[in-house]
Amino acid sequence: MKLARLSRTAAFARTTLFTALSLACLTPALADQPASSADQRAAKLVKRMSLEDMHHMVQSFNDMMVLQQPPGSIGAAGYVPALSKLGIPALQENDASIGVHNYPIDQGPGKQPAHVRGEAGNATPLPSTLGIAATWNPQMAYAGGRMIGDEAHRQGINVLLAGGINLTREPRDGRTFEYLGEDPLLAARIDGGEIRGIQSQHVISTIKHYALNDQETNRLTVSSNIDEAAMRESDLLAFELAIEDGHPGSVMCGYNKVNGVWDCSNKHLLDDILKGDWKYPGWVMTDWGADHGVQDAMAGTDQVSGIDHGTGFSLGQMSSSFGTPLLQAIQKGDIPKSRLEDMTHRILRSMYAVGLFEHPPVKKPLDVEADALVAQHAAEEGIVLLKNDHDQLPLHKDIKTVAIIGGHADAGVLSGGGSAEVWPIGGPAIPAVKGPDWQWKVYDPSSPMKSLQKLLPDAKIVYDDGSDPAKAAALAKSSDVVVVFATQWTCEGVDQPNLALPDKQDALIGAVAAANTHSVVVLENGGPVKMPWLSKVGAVVEAWYPGARGGEAIAGVLTGKVNPSGHLPVTFPQDEQQLPRPQITNAQEVDYNIDGAAVGYKWFDKKNLQPLFPFGFGLSYSRFDYSDLHVSTQGDHVTVSFKVSNVGQHEGKDTPQVYVSLPGDIGEAPHRLAGFEKVLLQPGQSRTVSVTIDPRLLATFDVPGHQWKIAAGSYPIQVGHSSRDFVLNGAATVAAGTMAP
Repeated sequence: MKLARLSRTAAFARTTLFTALSLACLTPALADQPASSADQRAAKLVKRMSLEDMHHMVQSFNDMMVLQQPPGSIGAAGYVPALSKLGIPALQENDASIGVHNYPIDQGPGKQPAHVRGEAGNATPLPSTLGIAATWNPQMAYAGGRMIGDEAHRQGINVLLAGGINLTREPRDGRTFEYLGEDPLLAARIDGGEIRGIQSQHVISTIKHYALNDQETNRLTVSSNIDEAAMRESDLLAFELAIEDGHPGSVMCGYNKVNGVWDCSNKHLLDDILKGDWKYPGWVMTDWGADHGVQDAMAGTDQVSGIDHGTGFSLGQMSSSFGTPLLQAIQKGDIPKSRLEDMTHRILRSMYAVGLFEHPPVKKPLDVEADALVAQHAAEEGIVLLKNDHDQLPLHKDIKTVAIIGGHADAGVLSGGGSAEVWPIGGPAIPAVKGPDWQWKVYDPSSPMKSLQKLLPDAKIVYDDGSDPAKAAALAKSSDVVVVFATQWTCEGVDQPNLALPDKQDALIGAVAAANTHSVVVLENGGPVKMPWLSKVGAVVEAWYPGARGGEAIAGVLTGKVNPSGHLPVTFPQDEQQLPRPQITNAQEVDYNIDGAAVGYKWFDKKNLQPLFPFGFGLSYSRFDYSDLHVSTQGDHVTVSFKVSNVGQHEGKDTPQVYVSLPGDIGEAPHRLAGFEKVLLQPGQSRTVSVTIDPRLLATFDVPGHQWKIAAGSYPIQVGHSSRDFVLNGAATVAAGTMAP
């Protein structure tokens, strides 16, 4: 394969694995406003703006803790007032990792809520973002993004702080549930789908947190240290591919440092790579309080977010680096006026491209039932069946007695905390427990037990809260089958100390399993956990935080109404000793050169470690086989095609995965995920799947040459059910080549 230096347009044309359906779902707003038109309209408007007008656009105000909103504000997370004289609408910004973030704000005696964000119970929670990644289905991500974009638009919001794509370098990270796993390709395709869905509703989406914001411990000060090549081939590749796919209107820079330089002050990340190499046309906003001085503007930051109204709320600096200091720097000539013009142009360009001028938000009621179904379908596809010895599942309809133990499964399903939290419509299933600041522990009101009762009407189903293991074991012993719901609450701002289930739940599961061999464990958790009881239970179901209709989704999988089709987007380690950093880093620097680009399954492959469950793993109630592998090389890309057959007895969805190995000793690990596609097949049905490998997944990053470099040679190709279960083997003969960064 002979490759010339590819332009950014050509590279985008080769971006990974678009199916015909995903192409059909490109953001309508972007189709209505071509890049040239959005740029031209922004340029014309900037020419009409005074220095004060442009300065107005580069600051957003922190409205989430203010009792009295300024005129025009709806009390979301951030606010840029409208410039009515120029016809520029306000920016109403809100968090949205799994839905339109909201939580109860104490207004004080006699005060009424004035906040969209403080109107608890006015939004639909999707499953955790990690659960969406477990669907391995970009169309499901698109549908979820479209739903939360619509709910935002109906509440007056036109910017969502969504698109979290930090790779799972640290599985104990409190925000693992908000992100999309450990692989750049999978994360990018899911994130791109979500961003396109949000922006189809004329709501701008960010992508965040740029970059290497991979743990919460010391998140406001820690420096993520990593070599350039490793960074380009891992964390930055995820951002690069997702930006090409989703076209987010804004990139949010993070709190941390990279190689000693603050994210939002990092010219190499923002100007050299994002805006230079990748030709990103949108604007860079800071995370709330992540600015570090007026010179952030010269580093590539375009807008400071979360400027304090003087309420006493503090996170990071919460200063106004782009307030008076920016104007003074421009007047002195330290920052050219042309830079302010560019900052303003980028913001307006995204507003035009996504349709904020032509399609202002109109407040109206939510379509509650339709939105809940979107969440349910996502949960159903994201649930992963990890173990099913002797076909323990699905539960037979003639079962007489079922014990449900723990996890408040009689009432609801757990959700994650922090700025991703969505208080569900109707309120929490049980009284929420408040932590510091915004850290609420909330159960969505979707009871797995009640849903099971509907699907198993002839069975006697009894609940025990699991607080007394001996009592729970006695109930288990007297039942035909027992389902234990184990929970792990995770939250922004707090990392997990280890990978164990909290509150002595491992002992509870052990006691129940000893009493009844027909034991099923359902996990509701933020990320990978250890399972010391794994050999003692019959089945394990990974449900993540399953969202608004999580109880229905779990019951559907347990009873066979839904055939599970989720696959792990992260590796589950045996224990912490298998991680690159067995103890979470509590210093002011974290060394990511230990694993480099070998994140997640690549680390396990490189070190020849046997995980508890590998990346890409997931069982089904049916069986799927692969055959007829064909690998072709034409010009500058490699195409892999093969036949997928449902050789089981049930309709089901399968996700065949294509992995590539680089020749010789180059590359960060033995295998890279190079493609995948989710297919629905009836029993006995076959379908030919064809995927095209993005050339960057065949390349390493050449730092001295400032380019992607492909070595000549034979590239092994493998197709399988996970990163450790390959069925087909082939190879592609590739010529040497280079690509623009």
